[in-house]
Formats: sequence, C-alpha cells, structure tokens
Amino acid sequence: MSDSARRTPPVSRRALLAGAAATGAAAALGAATTGSASAAPRAGRAAAPDLGPNALVFDPSMSAESIQAKLDEVFAQQERDQFGSSRYALLFLPGSYQVDANIGFNTQILGLGLSPDDVTINGTVHAEADWFDGNATQNFWRVAENLSVTPPSGGDRWAVSQAAPYRRVHLRGDLALDDNGWASGGFLADSRIEGQVNSGTQQQWFTRNSGLGSWAGANWNMVFLGTGGAPGDSFPEPPYTTVERTPVIREKPFLYVDEGGAYRVFVPALRTDATGTSWENGTPRGESLPVEDFLIAQPGTPVAEINSALADGRHLLLTPGIHELDGTIEVTRADTVVLGLGLATLTPAGGAAALTVADVDGVKIAGILVDANEQSSPVLLVVGPEGADADHAANPTSLHDVFCRVGGRHAGRADVSLAINSNHVICDHLWLWRGDHGEGIGWDTNPAKYGLIVNGDDVTCYGLFVEHYQDYQVYWNGERGRTYFFQSEMPYDPPNQDAWMNRGTRGFASYKVDDAVDDHQAFGLGVYCFFNVDPSVVSERAIEAPQKEGVRFRHMVTISLGGGTGTINHVVNDTGGAVTSGKTEENLVSYP
Repeated sequence: MSDSARRTPPVSRRALLAGAAATGAAAALGAATTGSASAAPRAGRAAAPDLGPNALVFDPSMSAESIQAKLDEVFAQQERDQFGSSRYALLFLPGSYQVDANIGFNTQILGLGLSPDDVTINGTVHAEADWFDGNATQNFWRVAENLSVTPPSGGDRWAVSQAAPYRRVHLRGDLALDDNGWASGGFLADSRIEGQVNSGTQQQWFTRNSGLGSWAGANWNMVFLGTGGAPGDSFPEPPYTTVERTPVIREKPFLYVDEGGAYRVFVPALRTDATGTSWENGTPRGESLPVEDFLIAQPGTPVAEINSALADGRHLLLTPGIHELDGTIEVTRADTVVLGLGLATLTPAGGAAALTVADVDGVKIAGILVDANEQSSPVLLVVGPEGADADHAANPTSLHDVFCRVGGRHAGRADVSLAINSNHVICDHLWLWRGDHGEGIGWDTNPAKYGLIVNGDDVTCYGLFVEHYQDYQVYWNGERGRTYFFQSEMPYDPPNQDAWMNRGTRGFASYKVDDAVDDHQAFGLGVYCFFNVDPSVVSERAIEAPQKEGVRFRHMVTISLGGGTGTINHVVNDTGGAVTSGKTEENLVSYP
C-alpha cells in the first residue's frame, strides 16, 4: 500500500449518505437475514445445507429486483467496514442473472457451478474505491470467484489491493484494476478475460494461469505466469516478468451444486508445467466431495467437536463469520480439505495457534483469514511439525487465499504468522500483514517478528504478499524454494534506528534466504520502505541471500515511498543502489 492510503479522505456528501445507508442496512440485515436468501427448494432439488445466516443463496427463479435489493443492502453495510465483524458469502446457483454486484469488505461472491460459465451475470461484479475518493490502497478482503460476467458497457472494474483475489472468472469484456487513484494489488488466477486488462495505477500485480485478450499498463512490478495473452518479458522497461509455465499447481477447492441439486466441494487436480485455466477444455480434472463429508462449523462450534470430526476423516467447511476458537484446530489426516466461505475468520485462543497441519499428504487449506488474538501466539498457522521430513511431491499440501493479520481489528500479537515445516507445500496467494492502521497499532502494541518462515524443502509460493513485520518479513531455510511474485513493505513504524537493528546491521531485509541454502530462485520481487515515524531510518538491503550459483533472483525493484521517506541502501546483499529522498526507485534485473 502506498503512503497515500494513510491519509483520511475528506468527508464528502456522498460519503455521508453512504454512511447513513450503511447504518440503515445493518439494521435491516440483522432483522431480515436469518438464513439463505434463496427461495424454497424446487422439486427434485436437494435441500441446501445450513451454511449460516450470512451465506446468501440466490436462485435464478428469484426476481432481479429482490436479488439486487439484497446485494445493495450487503454492500451498504460492508463498503467501509474494513475491520468489522460481519462476513458474507453471496452464492449464485447455476443460471442467468441481471444484477450489479458491488463487492465490499469481507465479502465473497461465488458461483455455484462446476464451470464459471454455469453462472452468468449479465451485469457487473466489481470493486470500487468511492469510499476513499478513488484510492484503492485499502480495498482488502474481498473475493470474486467461479462465475462469468457480461458487462453491458463492455467493461468491469476490480480496483483492489491485497487479499482480494479475482479467481476462476470468465469476463466477456475489459477489466480495469484501478479507480483513478493509487491501488496496491493484486491477484488474478484461473480466469479468462476476453478483452483488455488495464492495470492503470496499480503498483504491482500477479496473474497466474489465465487467458487475456491483452494487457495494458505497468508501474513497478507486474508478473505473469502460465498466462496466454500476457505481455513479453521486458523488465524493467516496462517492468514485466513473464514466465511461460507454472511448475506445479493445484487450483483452489470450491463449493458447487451438481445437476441433481446436491451441494459438493470440487478439489481440482494437481497440474505440472501448466498454462492457461483449469476449466476451459471440458470438465476439469479433480475430485468431487459430497458436502455430507464435511463438518459445517458455525462461529461458536467447539474446537473439540471440529477436531473429533477431522480425526474421523471428515473435512471442514467454515461458514462466514468470526470463529473465536477455544483451542487449536488440528488437521491430522491426509487429503483433508478446510474451506472457508465469506472470508471466514479464525481468532486463536490466547497463546495458541489457530490451526496446525500434520506432516501428511494432500491437505488443502483455502479461504481463511487468521486474526491474531490480544494474547500473543508464538505462531498463528503451522504446516507440518518441526523436523517434518516426509516426501509429498506426488500429493503436496496447498494453501489458497490464506491471510493472516496482526492488529487492525484489535491489538493482536504473534511472533510468527505462518510456519511451513513440511516439504513440497504450494502457497497459492498469501497476504501476511502486521497492521499499519486500524485499532491496536503501534511498535509495542501489535508486535510481530516474522510473516513467513519456511523450513520445508521444495516449497513454492505464487503471489506472496508480506508486510510490516519487525524482523525479516520472510525467512527461508528450506532447499529448492521458489517464489513467483513477492510484494513487501518494511515496517512503517520503527521509532528510531536503534530500535531496528539486526545485530550490527541497520534494519532487516524483507526477504532472507539462510546462508546454508544452496538452491533457491525467486522471480519478480518488489520491496518498499516508508519510515514515517523516523524518516532517517535505514535498511541496508531489501533481499539477503548467500552468494551461490544455485541461489538466483530475477527482476527486483526497491521503492522509497512518500517521495523518499526512509532509505534502503541495496537491493540484494551489497548489490544495487540506494533508494532515498534523492532517488526513490531502483531496479535490478538479476542476481548474481
């Protein structure tokens, strides 16, 4: 996020009206939303499972006016509710709809077909930054997924920053990624955009396994992986990093309804050397699981009940809401699926991890936000115990749209957000964030040392966003690690240089590869500083790694935001020039 995101926008008449509408909508939703928004099941259709009061299921037999009214109510409540307690999943059964879906905070819109083309929105599915006068640098925590959109004007907008994936969407038109103010995104995957994607003011963006009509725009760091229609590799002018194939990927599991009306979860198959989407060439490969195989957990479901179900071989579906845990969720069996709807949020019991995964094959964790408690946790999310050494190459564990937050809703505390000890783990879109705004923010108020620690070998990250931690943002110990797209901001708030020293070195690198590692590669890395508490603070380098033949970085940029508020002296180790008030951007094509 750019420093401009920290300024409070002027309160316009439009903003005042929107705030009044949100207040009214909250009351209306509290009174009216007691379950599914869908009409009663039609003959021959199985009854829907209880997905909680904030999973709103829409049926094509419903009037467009009634659907639109509900969408407008949800948006009016969620447009500005960045750190609020409400979560929503807007679920569309297969069919066609004429609606305008404006997606606010903590909201997921999801088509319930096996293919995105099973749900057609003849209208728009969009994210705007009107609430912040066009500045989209705080448009977080929203999801558009598994549907097709035909915008009447020929174009749509997804003006977002972190934790706002646009996934498995077929857009019959153009897509704008900004709202004429700064934006700090973003993630697009498994999608077909028939028209042009225009990144506008987006600082950076990651696109994976998609098909584009064309692409226009670049600022600092645009990365394309396994994507048809992507621009050619040309960093830094313009700053495009283009890699032809995705080495190994499994797409995110998703809820859908089969032809008989039964709810199921589809788990896409593993792909290697993949290009393009997973769904355009006929029925996608993968496994379909009946929803009856899942424990559907509501906020308040005891962790003991969850763990008993997981131990018995059931999967876990988390309904929209804040799940205040009374213990640690323990995933112990291979091939378990944990799927959150509506950005289901896990707040760990004080001093505990929210979720741990055993060193087993093929676990899938998808669609969750872990929000640190006010009592510090040593780690929020753990994949594999310390010392894990099993080979999972044939069936790796994968994390999809997994987000961690320390501070913002309250004064959260956690030493480490995510620790990966197992081998062969796939990370498919992570945002790990020590809060820089909201409630409970300060150097000693929401302390957090590391965003990500990787101890496992052969771990691959696609779309890795890690920001504001007080030590290294990422510390990588495992061999043969791969990262495709990295975006990081150093902590804004070191009170002075003495408070932010790495032994005798000024500051900490954002991306650290341990000196013992022999093989590591990363593509498309952007590291930024904005030391607004004390602009004289210096970080000696953005990336720190051993100088070995097998340790390689390609296409890096450092930025001193706010016109040079703070200094990063080098890009990698002692290579690359400084960014500071006199020069705010530095590019490095390769290292070594």
